[in-house]
Amino acid sequence: MSHYNFKKITVVPTAKDFVDIVLSKTQRKTPTVIHRHYKISRIRQFYTRKIKFAQQSFHDKLTMIITDFPKLEDVHPFYADLMNVLYDKDHFKLALGQINTARHLIDNVSKDYVRLMKYADSLYRCKQLKKASLGRMCTIMKRQKQSLEYLEQVRQHLSRLPTIDPNTRTLLICGFPNVGKSSFINKITRADVEVQPYAFTTKSLFAITALAHLRAAVLYVMDVSEQCGHSIEQQVSLFNNIKPLFANKPLMVAVNKIDVLKIEDLPQDKQDLFKGFEEDDIPERPAFIPEAVLKKRQAMEIEREKRKTERDIELEEGDDYILDLRKTWDLHKPEEKYDVIPEIWEGHNVADFIDPDIMEKLDALEREEELREKAGYYNNDDSEEDEDTKVMRKTAFKVQRSRVPRTAKKIAAKDMEESMAELGVEIEDKSSTHYSKLRERGASQRSASRVAVKRKREVSENRSRTRSASKTTRDKSGIRDEPMAKKVKKIARKAQFGFNQEARKGEADRRVLDMKPKHLFSGKRGMGKTDRR
Repeated sequence: MSHYNFKKITVVPTAKDFVDIVLSKTQRKTPTVIHRHYKISRIRQFYTRKIKFAQQSFHDKLTMIITDFPKLEDVHPFYADLMNVLYDKDHFKLALGQINTARHLIDNVSKDYVRLMKYADSLYRCKQLKKASLGRMCTIMKRQKQSLEYLEQVRQHLSRLPTIDPNTRTLLICGFPNVGKSSFINKITRADVEVQPYAFTTKSLFAITALAHLRAAVLYVMDVSEQCGHSIEQQVSLFNNIKPLFANKPLMVAVNKIDVLKIEDLPQDKQDLFKGFEEDDIPERPAFIPEAVLKKRQAMEIEREKRKTERDIELEEGDDYILDLRKTWDLHKPEEKYDVIPEIWEGHNVADFIDPDIMEKLDALEREEELREKAGYYNNDDSEEDEDTKVMRKTAFKVQRSRVPRTAKKIAAKDMEESMAELGVEIEDKSSTHYSKLRERGASQRSASRVAVKRKREVSENRSRTRSASKTTRDKSGIRDEPMAKKVKKIARKAQFGFNQEARKGEADRRVLDMKPKHLFSGKRGMGKTDRR
């Protein structure tokens, strides 16, 4: 099979996670209750089952790791050489070999302790043999820490490699960084390859020796302008180095960026380097432009003059060039192109309030105002009143509109005098009949309020003496009948039971709030130790 999917390789856990997973699974999947009064055969069977289950769990997981990773002898030579360059095949084989050895050691430990379990004559000896067997298995796995970490890194890197069929026809694009390989791929395919004006934009680099196993044509891209940061001599030297690896494969050389600098403009010594390609049976092929494209270009040049672009104008004006985005605006009045138009005014979008008929509506409003003025709508006969009269009218209006609530304090004459003074009204004749009556009324109100307070105190004292005998108890207040009273007592008992349950929680109560990890905290707690294992 030449097509491989490395993304399906199982995740390789660390040594600590490996041990935790297997021991937790053993505790959950096997019986957990045993008593010393059981028959010895039943006790042996109980602990033998735990040993075999743990051994089988280790065996299955290690077997899955060994079988999921590709074997270098069975894969295509392309992948074999690629993995050798990326991961070192000796290290890869050694890691898988150590995992395989750990699997055999765990199997042997299980066999030995199952054999010894037949000679155990008590619950204590059986339990000690089980603990010793699981401990040796965990020790074997902890020694594979480095191998497991290395295989996990290999798995992550393999999952990121592209899926390549070595037998499919392929085009290999080679060359120094920033010579135009990614731009070429964007032009001939739909792949959106990242292109930037600096080197090493391509994220992954592969080994040339592995690519030699592919059925491919090789396209070597050169930068004749030397903008990539490498001279033409260096680019030709790289081509000569990789040429023997692609023997019996079509080999082509593409000279890029000739719009910046052409081969004819190079010095003679550099032109001779390109002539060497012709001597190596690599013919020179000029750029090919289809005939239909040439005819279209000629027709465009004859029919109309080429329109100047902003780039052409910028080159002509130089430093005096200013980008003007409003010069192409098509407005009813061309002189309004450069008017300042705010987009947001006082938190509102101006475009929401633009009305094309605003001028007509404004003229209609002005005509309506003229008609109202002629009709005397705004004439006011009270304009001849003096300022004192206006102040008195406003004060009277405020006093008339004010509504004092029942619970408000009564206004005395002195308070009224002060409030009127603040409003600008002075009371000159304080001996008038109305003013004296107002003072007498205030005095009578104060005396009446004192009598009312005294009477209220006496009533409240009398009430407090008789209330204790007639008032219902708190547990019966608000309850209309006996069924409702029973229901209230039942609800109170339930609530109290909940409080009692919460009150029993403490550090020594062995209470597990979340029942999901119960297997981690509960189990056999004899022999003076609380470890679940």
